[in-house]
Amino acid sequence: MVALSFFNFKIVVGMKSRNSILIFSVCALVLSLTSCGKEEIIQENNDSVLNLPSTPFDYENINLPTHFTVNSAGSPLPTSINGIDNTPADNPITNDGATLGRVLFYDKKLSASGTISCASCHKQDKGFSDDEVLSLGFDGGTTRRHAMTLINARYYQRGRFFWDERAATLEEQVLMPFQDPVEMGMTLEQLVNAVKEQSYYPELFEKAFGTSEVTSDLIAKALAQFVRSIVSYSSKYDEGRAMVNAPGANFPNFTAEENLGKNLFLLPIPNGGGSCVGCHTTEAFVSANPGPQNNGLDEVSSTDRGAGEVFPNPIFNGRFKTTSLRNIELTAPYMHDGRFSTLEEVVEHYSTGIKAHPTLAPALTDPNGNPVRLNFTDAEKAALVAFLKTLTDDSVSTNEKWSNPF
Repeated sequence: MVALSFFNFKIVVGMKSRNSILIFSVCALVLSLTSCGKEEIIQENNDSVLNLPSTPFDYENINLPTHFTVNSAGSPLPTSINGIDNTPADNPITNDGATLGRVLFYDKKLSASGTISCASCHKQDKGFSDDEVLSLGFDGGTTRRHAMTLINARYYQRGRFFWDERAATLEEQVLMPFQDPVEMGMTLEQLVNAVKEQSYYPELFEKAFGTSEVTSDLIAKALAQFVRSIVSYSSKYDEGRAMVNAPGANFPNFTAEENLGKNLFLLPIPNGGGSCVGCHTTEAFVSANPGPQNNGLDEVSSTDRGAGEVFPNPIFNGRFKTTSLRNIELTAPYMHDGRFSTLEEVVEHYSTGIKAHPTLAPALTDPNGNPVRLNFTDAEKAALVAFLKTLTDDSVSTNEKWSNPF
């Protein structure tokens, strides 16, 4: 008797059975399909099979459009991503390094219960954020803050991570959720051991770093490479931006409503706009001026002081990191605590709801020091929402190279 095991099924073949030829033919067909197709099955593990392409996806080369790398003429603020890439010299993105990072990112076996991965809180189809207000940890507990999008994380000159910017680098940040008692409930030693226990990792580490040795440093580098590879530049906005010389011009592919929303986004407050570009300056829609900001969500910071919990200067109280607006249509709910369910609620906050916090961003205060009141009309609010939806990039939410490899 011969037992063949694949796809979690066992087929026992009786060599003298009348059906042996048929069964062997089926087995041969299945084995042929799994070994000769685009995907190569590397390892079966419990209820999942790790599938990776025989030739790695291209993570190294990002074909950014020209408007990403050239500052817009006439703009008072730098619009390009030049100088704000936080990739360190000792951890450039490689195809094999990001491939390893992809597997680590989706591997649920690297949590205390074997039920949670990085991707559990940063879902590809949700803009690498979470549709829950607070994410669920390995034992059912909830995180303190809403899961921040990972899109365009590499473009932030200050290079700090988390809403309160407590991690100095992305390499430092990616290890913290593993060690969080609510999120994944591991120690670094347990994490390293869990990785060592999986038979598919030695080959992946060897390809990525030239060694099969597993260390927390190499785990961090691989995960950081994968996260930095998640860049959005193929939205309706980008199609329109490529048709004009400056972002202020009307985009030929936009509706009148979308162009109105774009103008409101760009125009200074005294000129009737919202000056949103002041905090989302670049074509990556991240700030070129580093530092967390207070956008007037509360009058007093009591239960969550944001960056004020990390940096001793009281000027940081109530300040939070400014995230990219890329794929914002997919990342609801919004803000560090997920208090807003819709983009309409976000726009309404900036129109009429900004609070007089002691550390309120200067851009959101009037000449008398009071919170600005933009008081957009219903049509203007709808236009801003319509414009924000032009930043949706379906290639990021569907691209296989950023998807679950299991």
